[in-house]
Amino acid sequence: MIVAVVAAVTTWLSTFVVRRLTTRFSIIVVPDERRVHERPTPTVGGAAMYVGLLAAMATASQLQGLRAVFRGSSEPIGLVVAATVIFAVGMFDDLREMSPPAKMSGQVLAGTVLYFAGISMLFFKVPLLGTTLSLSPALVAIMTVVWVVGMANAVNFIDGLDGLATGIVAIASLAFFLYSHQLVKIGTVTAENSGPLIAVVVLGMCVGFLPHNFHPARIFMGDAGAMLLGLLMAATTMSVVGQTGNGFSGRTYFFYAPIFIPFFILGIPMLDTAFAIVRRAGRRSGLATADKSHLHHRLMALGHGQTRAVLILWSWTALLSGLVLYPALTDHNVSYVPAAIIVLGVALYTLFRPRGRPTRTDAPAEPAGRGSPST
Repeated sequence: MIVAVVAAVTTWLSTFVVRRLTTRFSIIVVPDERRVHERPTPTVGGAAMYVGLLAAMATASQLQGLRAVFRGSSEPIGLVVAATVIFAVGMFDDLREMSPPAKMSGQVLAGTVLYFAGISMLFFKVPLLGTTLSLSPALVAIMTVVWVVGMANAVNFIDGLDGLATGIVAIASLAFFLYSHQLVKIGTVTAENSGPLIAVVVLGMCVGFLPHNFHPARIFMGDAGAMLLGLLMAATTMSVVGQTGNGFSGRTYFFYAPIFIPFFILGIPMLDTAFAIVRRAGRRSGLATADKSHLHHRLMALGHGQTRAVLILWSWTALLSGLVLYPALTDHNVSYVPAAIIVLGVALYTLFRPRGRPTRTDAPAEPAGRGSPST
């Protein structure tokens, strides 16, 4: 956990510096009819996350217990290079606003760097059949890039309210660290695997940034931070799920189809992305065209304020992660009754308009400066 502490403390301290610099150079997001926040707010907080990543990886490389991850492996340096590429693309978009094709090209480049560094999707276990497919080199490259692009945009799409993306990724990274650490303990995943390390670094980065980003946010992460988190989550899931053909721990569907695990842990941003694609395709509008129908917009339209909407989506992420962790970390039979009660409670609270002072119901479009202004 030393690595997580270093990532958290470095990110937290660096955010103060970034906030001062962005204010001094007027790198701020001004409120308007398209945005949720009510006061000018600094952006590009992803720069502090990037510094936290570098500090955590440098610390990890010096720890005796993590020597196996760094010894003779190109994955750590490849991860840092890919993170630098996607961070630079996101930073440029925050400052100058890139076109969607140009931004996607940067994401493809970052995914390609991961592929050449050895972080890629090598195996695919067919659900329910127990058959593991070893992907051809061409398919490995394609699957790796698609996974990175999809994950980067998923986090970017969900980054629409103060602290929403930061908290969701923190919960997801914690869940995936616990799951992957369990696989290392039982020998399903080797000690050289970089997946658990990446997950704990992401957790530290989010924990360090969240105090600055929770409502009312004092700084936004911007595309630089959202796409960076997406790439890191893509890397950790590929390292664990896609690089071993061995059986996975856990019961029922996760044993037969471990590829589903990231879809549960990161279910909220992935569902939001899938809905956005279907919705915009049905309207025959561009996939990068902004609208007001993301999950967090719908919650606000139901009468939930920013904080309540964020906590609801955090709760759903925790519940979905629990569906993965419980059968994987315990030897007991899965009891769905307590989980069903909790899910029902959250669903009722989500769907029914809360009483009390009404909130603004005209859900705004995706705010520029924290996620992509074109999403």
